Amino acid sequence: MALAVAIVLAWLGGLALLARRELFVSAPARLAEMALRLSPGAVFYAVEQGSQHIGFASNTIDTTSTGIDVVDYFVADLPIAGTTRRASARSVVKLSRGLALRGFDVQVESPQAPMRACGRTDGDSAIVFAISTPGNQRPDSQRIAVRGPVYLPTLVPLIVALGGTPAVGRTYTLPTFDPTTMSQTTMRLAIRAESLFTLVDSATFDDGKGEWVSALTDTVRAWRVEPVGAAAGGFAGWVDAQGRVVQSTQPGGITLHRMAYEIAFENWRIARDRATATGAGRHRDDIFERTAIAAGAALGRTKLTSLRALLTGTDLRGFDLDGGRQRFHDSTLVVTRETDADLVPSWSLLANDPAIKARFKAELASEPLLQSNDLRIVQLAVKIAGPDRDPRVLAEKINRWVYDSLKKEVVFSVPNALEVLRTRRGDCNEHTQLYTALARAIGIPTRIATGLAYVNGKFYYHAWPEVWLKDWVAVDPTFGQFPADAAHLRFVIGGLNRQVELLRLIGNLHIKVTAAK
Repeated sequence: MALAVAIVLAWLGGLALLARRELFVSAPARLAEMALRLSPGAVFYAVEQGSQHIGFASNTIDTTSTGIDVVDYFVADLPIAGTTRRASARSVVKLSRGLALRGFDVQVESPQAPMRACGRTDGDSAIVFAISTPGNQRPDSQRIAVRGPVYLPTLVPLIVALGGTPAVGRTYTLPTFDPTTMSQTTMRLAIRAESLFTLVDSATFDDGKGEWVSALTDTVRAWRVEPVGAAAGGFAGWVDAQGRVVQSTQPGGITLHRMAYEIAFENWRIARDRATATGAGRHRDDIFERTAIAAGAALGRTKLTSLRALLTGTDLRGFDLDGGRQRFHDSTLVVTRETDADLVPSWSLLANDPAIKARFKAELASEPLLQSNDLRIVQLAVKIAGPDRDPRVLAEKINRWVYDSLKKEVVFSVPNALEVLRTRRGDCNEHTQLYTALARAIGIPTRIATGLAYVNGKFYYHAWPEVWLKDWVAVDPTFGQFPADAAHLRFVIGGLNRQVELLRLIGNLHIKVTAAK
């Protein structure tokens, strides 16, 4: 469940690159030179999963006398949790003629919880933006300080191509800002390979097949760009000399292939109509099942108190595997469920301890999409708490309330605590987001953990909260566990900006459970 949103966001990337000064020497002049070589136009992509044509994507660059508009669009019918769900996202980014970001408008469409993020730059020092959802009359707004000129991740291919002759081995370091998660991080990329591609340049309709087919092809040279080291997320794909993506791979086995519009869009529409008429495509590879990892042992259905597992197949540096209930050494992870003694808090809400507030400032803070100081969240948290002031009792009461009050349903959207409170439904992301907001609202330090949880013979990507009592304690309002059992393997701590790091585990991580009880 924790990976559902990443399918769409991986195509959009984040939405602004804060390019370092060492990458762009004499930045304004260099960027202006790059802008002069920028070619307006549109390219189109077939979104595929295996042999199935499941969607359409496009990238359009428009130049005017005063600026440049970059528009990215993605729509696909994704097989998730036993059903097909339509997901779409659109971003419009406005740039100056020198490629500096002026503003952006990002929309993620979902039947359950659509979201829109709009913003603008305030010089080179800040981004001012707002995130809105249909059920929230007051958009969440924020002003975030940034360093230097601001660019966008969809410009990564352009930077690779226009910033100098692409060459295998060349690296790029790009601090990033993502308006959908309102966070900053650093992206490190490298050119790994060079190859030739044959692309469909134009198409003609084949009456016999009832679909569009290739009429003219073109040979294009492209370079493979990937994240490096322990970096996660970011762009991964093949880029041509004009800075246009030729091919890229997304989470869940989703691939984008550049081709003529008729094949990319019209053939998808034709395939969709045929599937609807015949019932075909209902058994396509489910993304949840495709990204699940075999446990390597039969763990049963009881709540595990301890688990030992060997983690192999990928570089695990940078993950939050060690700390609290987890110990990680020499590829072996040991998870021990908290005992009753571990649940006795070392502090009290009655004491109004300033040391707790100072130490856990971030874990008590209200955030965009995690509105712990909103009156509706505060009133509900106070109601749930009642007369109790023991942090352990309150943490458990909130856990029980969220578990009992939310309908368990996969929701393809960016989790928003107020929206979850309004709709009372969601998957692990929504349960965790609302729990975290409620717990912080009454002064309990709470953070979000994401990783893998064991369900029916496999480990699935999952999110859950951790609360501070005398140490961090994992709880799970989605499963109704307090504390969470030892079959929860934490990989990252933080919101969506950290959760994208899980993407590099897909298809690479292997788990062998060596002991469990």
